[in-house]
Amino acid sequence: MAIWRFDAIGTVWEIETARELVADDRDRVAGEIERFDREWSRFRADSSVARVGRHGGSLVSSDAGAMLDAYRELSSATAGAVNPLVADSLNALGYDASYSLAASEPVAAPDDWTDRLQWTAGEAVASAPALLDVGALGKGRLVDLVLAALAHVPGDLVVDAGGDLAARGAPVRVGLEHPYDTRKAIGVVELQDAALCASAVNRRAWGDGLHHVLDARTGVPVRSWAATWAIAPDAMRADAVATALFFDGGPELAASWGVEWVRMTTDGRAERSPGCPAELFTARP
Repeated sequence: MAIWRFDAIGTVWEIETARELVADDRDRVAGEIERFDREWSRFRADSSVARVGRHGGSLVSSDAGAMLDAYRELSSATAGAVNPLVADSLNALGYDASYSLAASEPVAAPDDWTDRLQWTAGEAVASAPALLDVGALGKGRLVDLVLAALAHVPGDLVVDAGGDLAARGAPVRVGLEHPYDTRKAIGVVELQDAALCASAVNRRAWGDGLHHVLDARTGVPVRSWAATWAIAPDAMRADAVATALFFDGGPELAASWGVEWVRMTTDGRAERSPGCPAELFTARP
């Protein structure tokens, strides 16, 4: 297998292919990532999201309908805990465009976000300035887009964006990284023609108990769950469920979408969906 490793959207990517990708394929991948980032990143001043955050108005993107439809289901399943207008809540805790990491008082996200945003398959429109953060499922969506951009490449293929990955072809064994010790795994799963996405409170964490997984209703980081993993046919839904599993309603959403999962509490207990294929390691007595 050939491995192409590069940095993009704040994480390390690895794309494994049977043969080394030619320049045109690498350009196709880079172009897709740049387009998505230019439209949806709240960390760059020239993005469509940043413009809508400043002025409101239209965000034209082929990803708008798929992502915001999924957010509507996420929000409904978690009683509003997941919300694409959580950006100001993250900013208040210091996870802002300049990475100030200087926290102030928590800020709840607007609970009427479906009134503030209207969307179609190819466009989102904000009636007033509204800063979006699509971190609950955006990286998974981009993994799917990169996989699709390489659909013509023959042989086995793995697209891994900092642990959120999709595999095509031969089975791939993936470790479920321990959230408190990255040298260890709590289990393994064999992935074939499917995606695995994870979320954990040790990633993008700063300060005393501050991390990127917030309850949009309060603007406060979650405390009960330490890490989640979700397995689905596509990475966007796996990523979305990995976020939803930090809240009540997450397992029910996973069941309705046909997504298998594992999650671990902050005190080290693990649970999983009834049909989850992961092998979990149990502690010796």
